[in-house]
Amino acid sequence: MKQLGISLYPEQSTFERDKEYMDLAHKYGYRRIFTSLLQLKSASGEDILAKLKKDVAYANDLGFKTVVDINPVLFKDLKIDYNDLVFFHDLGVWGLRLDEGFSGMEEAAMTRNQYGLKIELNMSRGTNYLDSIMAYDPENDNLIGCHNFYPQEYTGLSEKIFNEYSQKYRDYSLHTAAFISSKNAKFGPWPVHEGLPTMESDRKRNIFSQVTHLRLSKMIDDIIIGNAFASEDELAAAANAFNSAYPTLKIKFEDDVLPIEQTICLKEPHLYRGDASEFLLRDTKPRVVYAKENIPAHNNDKASFARGDIVVVNDQYPRYKGELQIVLTPFENDGRRNLVGHLYADDLDLLKAVKPWSTFIMKQS
Repeated sequence: MKQLGISLYPEQSTFERDKEYMDLAHKYGYRRIFTSLLQLKSASGEDILAKLKKDVAYANDLGFKTVVDINPVLFKDLKIDYNDLVFFHDLGVWGLRLDEGFSGMEEAAMTRNQYGLKIELNMSRGTNYLDSIMAYDPENDNLIGCHNFYPQEYTGLSEKIFNEYSQKYRDYSLHTAAFISSKNAKFGPWPVHEGLPTMESDRKRNIFSQVTHLRLSKMIDDIIIGNAFASEDELAAAANAFNSAYPTLKIKFEDDVLPIEQTICLKEPHLYRGDASEFLLRDTKPRVVYAKENIPAHNNDKASFARGDIVVVNDQYPRYKGELQIVLTPFENDGRRNLVGHLYADDLDLLKAVKPWSTFIMKQS
């Protein structure tokens, strides 16, 4: 089951504030929590553990699944044996994320723990890390993956690396997760506050578009807001993008758009015609549904169309009248298409992730 998540950092907050945030996220259907034990050395370990345990207990009461970030050094500091994970069971978490891993044998052994704890791998490590674990015959039901987040601007994953590293987890049919970033949030686990996305291209996107981006990648199951605390508007927007039947692209309409053109854009999902052109993304169904409608030519003073322009074919092109098209490559405007709007700026770059024969929704920004 795919789920939305939030992040908590008890060492930088209070139980009351964390509780309020969990209640709000729960209201919008969030069911995962990411937190970290990597900050134990920054303060009294006992105090942080007590705060974390209190947060986890309340999260469990609400039905959240909490995963805690750890590394091999922490195992040594806390005298934890990878063959005995009772420490994490007593902490009440659903799983542990290995920010840094072992040799492969240890990870595989941990998946066979008696408590059913999930072992979450750092998907951003790449290389042959996952293959080395699979060679030791892990319990796949307890093995999942989650990418890193990147606090420092310009250090997030490229789309190429993100897709390459994620594909291996897809090949093994493992559950996956990645991070998006709130613009309202003020902190994460480290002193840098430049957002906490997995992919660099998501750092400055609005949160709705970040979710859409990850959905379009088809690589990720769970989506987690990496920094705290997201606003209620952001929690709601991410949930709307996550739970929509299809990925959603936002459109900004021209002032003189016709009602029929708005209907064509917004009423039904759009199917990207499979015999794809390099110039246009085409949805041909509206020209059948609205064949009897008048769509007079208007708003045709623009000499050429730009990438991301939304156009509807007008009455001057009878066979194709009513067809919805999104411009992929600029071309000359000959007057037979009405410019009705433009993709919202944050969504423009997502066009390359919309593939022929895929279905998407458009929503007014």
